[in-house]
Parts: sequence; C-alpha cells; structure tokens
Amino acid sequence: MSETLAIDVRDLTKSFGTRKVVDNFSIQVPRGQVWGFLGPNGSGKTTTIRLLCGLLVPDSGSGTCLGYDILRESAAIKRNVGYMTQKFSFYEDLSIRENLDFVARIYDVKDRKKVVDQAIEQLGLVRRQQQLAGTLSGGWKQRVALAACILHRPKLLLLDEPTAGVDPQARRDFWEQIHQLAAQGLTVLVSTHYMDEAERCDRIVYLAYGTVLARGTVGQVIGESGLHTWIVEGADVRGLAADMHGVPGIDQVSVFGATLHVSGKDEAALERAIAPFRARAGFNWQKATPSLEDVFIHLMAPFREQTS
Repeated sequence: MSETLAIDVRDLTKSFGTRKVVDNFSIQVPRGQVWGFLGPNGSGKTTTIRLLCGLLVPDSGSGTCLGYDILRESAAIKRNVGYMTQKFSFYEDLSIRENLDFVARIYDVKDRKKVVDQAIEQLGLVRRQQQLAGTLSGGWKQRVALAACILHRPKLLLLDEPTAGVDPQARRDFWEQIHQLAAQGLTVLVSTHYMDEAERCDRIVYLAYGTVLARGTVGQVIGESGLHTWIVEGADVRGLAADMHGVPGIDQVSVFGATLHVSGKDEAALERAIAPFRARAGFNWQKATPSLEDVFIHLMAPFREQTS
C-alpha cells in the first residue's frame, strides 16, 4: 500500500451508452488532505466518486484507492471507505440511534454500542439521538449521515454534495467537523457547488462533462487561469453591465449586488475595452485578483458556446 497517497488513479474512463461521463480522469490525493470536486451538474463528479469506491467499474484505466486495486480489490476498498450520497439514505421511521446501530451491524463493528455512542457524541447528536430521522432538518440529517460514515473507522471519506440544501451555519459546522476528522489522519474527497467550500479544501479539481479543466490549490487555479479582473462599484452597475456585454476584449461581466466583475483573458485588450466606460461618472474602478467564481465561469465558456 502507498504510504503517501490515498488515491492514485490514472486514465479512468466510463461511458453509459454513447455518452462518455468520465474521460481519462487521473488524480493523486495525499493521505490526510481534503480535496474538493467542483463542476456543473452532469460533469461526472458522482460517477468518478463511485469509480473510486468500487461501486462502478471503469471501462478503462487503472489505479489504487487506499492501496487497493480499484479493479480487483473493490470489496476491500468498500470496507475502508465512508461514502455519503447526495440523498439522505436512512430509515426515516427509526431514531438516530437506531439508524446508526443498524449501520454498525452491517459493518460488523466490534463494541457496537460504544462506537455508536462515540459517533453520537462526536457529531453533537446526544440530545437528539432518540428523534426519528424523518423529522430532522437538512443540517441534522447531514450530521447523522456523517456519523454513519465514520462508524467503521474508514481511512477515506467520499462525500457527494453533502451540504446541498442546508443553511449557512450548518454548512460551516459541517466543514469544521470535516477538518477535525482530517486532523486525525482521515482523507476527504468532497464534491460541492459552493465556492466558499472549495476555498476550504487543500486542493480542488474542476470537472466539466467528464474532463478535468483545472486542479491545484485555489491560488494555483486562479493564477494559472490567466484571467484579469476589474471590480466596479456604483449606483447603476446593472445598466453598465448591459452596455459592456459583447464588447471585444471583455470576456465576461458578472453582477454581484452593488459591484460588477469585468474580466478578460487578454489584459491589454481588456484595458482598451473598458477605457471608454471608465470615463463615465459615478463609478469606482479597481483592479483585483479574480474570484474563484470568475475563473470557473471563464473555464465553462467554451462548453456554453458548444451547447448554445
């Protein structure tokens, strides 16, 4: 088994019928790190996660997960991975404790009651442990699902959009728990649509329709995008945005409340394009580092053009 890599896969490909969902995907994730999967719906994130944990077999490609061969040792991978699906998949007419006890039985966990007690304590579920799962809010269901994932002491967590539909405080609490687990040596791969969550990861991988478009730290992804951005503040940024759309040299214009992000790949062309607009009164222009969202909109532009 690799002492340094939790995931080491190369050229994974998976198709369903004529549609290629994962296209020559490669990734090497060091143990004990938190990595984020980003991308639009249908980009192949869920399929890739299922390939990694042995639920799907790739059409081609090879590699290891936790040192086990993904083609020949999928059963061993499943025993050592905690997989949290997008949909809450527990019995809604059982209590939190009953659900966790059931999962512990499936994994044949030793000292089952003690392990369940520890998970309930660790995830802050003590006061609600007798509550029926079906009566829980999205944030509490998320905690139950995470508690179930760690019962069998996995070495890797694969989390598929775990915070979709939960409130900001629940999302923040969830990420604090994830980093606490990572500090204990657990490796985490999590898919998300939220840019602020991506910024909490050690590394990010951006997928679009089966293809990796970018990878690295947030700083690396932004720096390697080659994108240049100006932030504009003023009373009528929406009107300004409407006038700037389609101007050569300006690749994207995005409104963020009372501010406007104006971006382009060619710095000189962008500055020439915005020069006439900068002469308008009532606006404050400031050059800035592109946001992660600016970069991802830029990365997706070729795909929007193909499908439009």
